[in-house]
Order: sequence, then C-alpha cells, then structure tokens
Amino acid sequence: MNAPSIRTRAHHTMWAPGRAARVLGVMAAGVVVSGVAFARPAHAPLEVRVTGGLVRGTFEHGVIAFKGIPYAAPPVGALRWEPPQPIKPWRGVRAAVQFGPDCMQRPTPGDMAPLRTRPAENCLYVNVWRPRSAAARKLPVMVWVYGGGFVDGGTSPAVYDGSQFARDGVVLVSFNYRVGNFGFFAFPALLRQAHGAPVGDYTFMDQIAALKWVRRNIAAFGGNPHNVTLFGQSAGGMSVNALIATPLARGLFQKAIVESGGGGAGLLKRRALASGPGSAEQMGVRLARHFGIHGEGTNALAALRAIPATRLVDGLNMATLGRDRTYVGGPIIDDRLYFGPAETVYAEGKGARIPVMIGATSADLGTVRARSKRALFAKFGPDAAAARAVFDPSGRFSLHRVEREVGGAVHMIEPARAIARTLSARGQPVYEYRFGYVATSLRKSSWGAAHATEIPFAFDTVRAHYGSKTSRADEILAREMHAYWVAFAKTGKPDPAGLPAWPAYHAHSDRLMDFTEHGPVAQTDPWQQRLNLVEKYLQRNAPR
Repeated sequence: MNAPSIRTRAHHTMWAPGRAARVLGVMAAGVVVSGVAFARPAHAPLEVRVTGGLVRGTFEHGVIAFKGIPYAAPPVGALRWEPPQPIKPWRGVRAAVQFGPDCMQRPTPGDMAPLRTRPAENCLYVNVWRPRSAAARKLPVMVWVYGGGFVDGGTSPAVYDGSQFARDGVVLVSFNYRVGNFGFFAFPALLRQAHGAPVGDYTFMDQIAALKWVRRNIAAFGGNPHNVTLFGQSAGGMSVNALIATPLARGLFQKAIVESGGGGAGLLKRRALASGPGSAEQMGVRLARHFGIHGEGTNALAALRAIPATRLVDGLNMATLGRDRTYVGGPIIDDRLYFGPAETVYAEGKGARIPVMIGATSADLGTVRARSKRALFAKFGPDAAAARAVFDPSGRFSLHRVEREVGGAVHMIEPARAIARTLSARGQPVYEYRFGYVATSLRKSSWGAAHATEIPFAFDTVRAHYGSKTSRADEILAREMHAYWVAFAKTGKPDPAGLPAWPAYHAHSDRLMDFTEHGPVAQTDPWQQRLNLVEKYLQRNAPR
C-alpha cells in the first residue's frame, strides 16, 4: 500500500476534514522518513550471509523478502523435546523465497489467520522483510510472535506479511516456534538427563533461540541489533511477557508490545515442572500412557520420540484445548524460563525495565460462566448492582454477551491495565491502548472488536483479511494504527507526526489511546468504572 493510494482514500472518504488532514500528515511524515532511509538509490543485496551459509531472497511487494531461513536444527527424532540445537551449515546459496513449514499442529477451523503451509515437525524457520533500497544507517527491527493458544499458529498467514513495515523503514522478522505437545512437555527421563539445561518450555527456548539469531544476523539485512522491538498477540503477547521476565532473554530486545497477552492466572493451566500429581512431569507420564507407553525411563522416552508427529498432535487445537486431558496445558513454571502469571511476576519486581506498549480489544477473549445474569453479577459480591449497571445497563443484553463482556475484562482488559500500572509505577515508559474499532463489514453483527482483530490493522494488511469487504475507513484506521507501531519501534515512543499524541500511562490519570470508529482518541479510560469493579472481582476470586 503506497502513499498515493492512501492519499486518494483520504481525499474521497467522508471523514471530518481534520481527520483527513491528519492522515495526510502521517503520509507526508512517512515520505520524509522514507526519504532518509532510502536516500541511496542502490538496491540492497538479495544474497546475505547468515549463520549456516548464504541465502538469497526475492523482490516482493516493493520490498525484499527472505523466507524459510533455518535458525536451529530440525527438532525431530532424538531432538524432539530438546533445546534448539545449532544448524548444520549448507553449501552454495540457499533459496529463501517461500515459507518453511509452520510447526506441527491441527489448525483450528475458522482461524482468522489461516496457515498457508502444511505443518511439519521440522519447522524452526525465520523470515525477514527489509526495504528494497540500501539505507545509510541500520534500521529498527521488529520481531513478531504469533498467537494461537500455544497450540496453533505460524508465520505463513497473509495478515502477518511484513511488507508494509519494510516499506516504512523497519526490518520485520517473524519465526516459528513449537506448539502443543511439542512445545510444552516434561517427563522424568528428560529431567534426569537435562544436566542443568532448561526442560519443559521448548516454546520459550525456540523464541530465545530466534532472538539470538536476530542478534547475530540482522545487521546483514540492514537491521540494528541494538534497536529491536519484540511484539506479539494472545499467546504471542503472553510470550512477550515471559521473555521480558526471564533473564535468559535479557538484552535480546529493547522494547516490547503486548497485544491481548493476558497477564492474570485465568485462561491457561500453569503447572509446576516436577513433583506432585498435577505437575508437568506427571502430565507427561499421563500422555505416555495415553499412547500405550509405560514406564518413566529412557526406553519410554525413546518410544515417545518415535511416535509419528501427526499422531502426537492428538487432535489438539484451540477448539479442543478446553477438554484435552493429556496436554500439560501451556507454559510450565520453573525457575529459569517461566515464573508464572505476568501480573504477579512484575509485581515481584522481576523483568527487564524497558519501554512497553500494552492493550486489548474491546470484546476480547474470555468468558465467565454462570447459570443466569443474576448469578453472574452475584460473583461481584457487594458490587453486584454496580456491575449490573455497567455491564448490562439496559437489562436487555443476553447472558452470553454479558458472560463475554465480563470475561474479556477479567482475562484480558483489566490485566493489561494492571500490568501498565505496575510497570509505570516502577519507572518504565508504558503506553496502554484499547482497540475498539470494528471493521465496517462487521458492524451489524459485532458488539465490539473481537480478539485478534487488531492484527491486520497493526500490520496494515486489512485487505489480506477482509478482501473486497475492506472499506476506506478500514484502510485509514490501519494506516494510522500501523504508524504508531512503527514510531514506537523507531524511537521507543508511539508518536507519529500528524496523529494525536499518545500519553504515557500513569495510574493517577488512567489515560490510554483508544482506537475507535472515529480514529485514535487519547483519553481517560472510558471503562475506568467497570475495570475498577473487575479489579475488586479478581482480588475477591483470587486463588488462595
């Protein structure tokens, strides 16, 4: 999407003149920035030397794309459930023109980011998009972590295309990581053989290995390894929180964006690594028995590693996750990679002190079940009447909608605010957002912005998702939101020229950036009252 087309849409759209002028201002600023980044007419090289050997990319959508570069050895056979291992160098020039397989999984039907590869266990690949022209200075880098509940997802979906970031002077990186039974698994023989190496959270090990690949190699693509922004959504946002917290990722990125990354203790099971009937280790024993494998030693582990990858998936995906009885359930709590819910971890003072953007959508993920609306509001205790007034003011909402509104606030929206408060209080620059924009084609059927709907706006890939139903208003909001993400990557502040200023978050003012159907609006949180009630609800219902 280039500047003239945006100008045309801004000219013809029926928005207020002030908003149209802001959009034009953003585009003008983008042209100036591009002029600086692309001052030299010479093309950047298509061949680049990385760890392992030479790779050759391709011109694509006005930028240079490199796809399917291995960042670790295939995690198959004896390397299943092992930390990522060094890749074997190749001879000659490796074509990097198509995505490597997304990691082994059973894709969830109806996923808004459908895969474009056939999943496989050999999946540890990285992709890079960079500007077509060589730049005088190293460019900021953004590294994307996809979501999917830690059981689905990959880098191949069209909405994750990094071309627009590259056109705006950012080197965009995405990578695959192991999910499901391949990503989180513990077993007695594994723990005995570890000899001090991390065990269990292979998802996070892959993510750290990919970030280390970026640190070693991104300069060859024109990127600055000391100006890296890690960003992710849903399970990807939870991963960003985990990587901020673990010392094993310290220094691998300098800024972070958490999109609908939760933070509380509600959505996923979190088990301790070892000891006890509910531990991750014992869940591994249960998984082995499910496949007819008995014992806890090396022979049993070898038998588990011999199970075909398609069989080991065992039907697990987002649709079956809630009723699965053999999967460990998600991140495993240990003392190295994952310490528990982000809210708690940050409140304990853990984590890198870096600039953070964090937020959620207005109709985000989560449900609080109840037999009736009366029973649901009773969960708020003495605040039941106040909760009814803010979540069901007319009394005409369905039970399903109220369960969803309360659930989204409990699991995603209030945890984002709580993290913003905690990090801000300890001196970090924090910027909170709420994504309330509903695509014009969905406004008759949606009461709010659903989980993950901000992604094509942040990537400025709305046409890849909405196709012919994409409106001019959708494209304008995408361009605006994308500009904030780019500005944060470049400077650590989401302050694109020509758009409303985004204030840093502070608890006393409770101000955020609200992405609305009228554009970005900086304001005191309009849901302050409901989130204060949810904060007390969470305190009242916290595990004892």
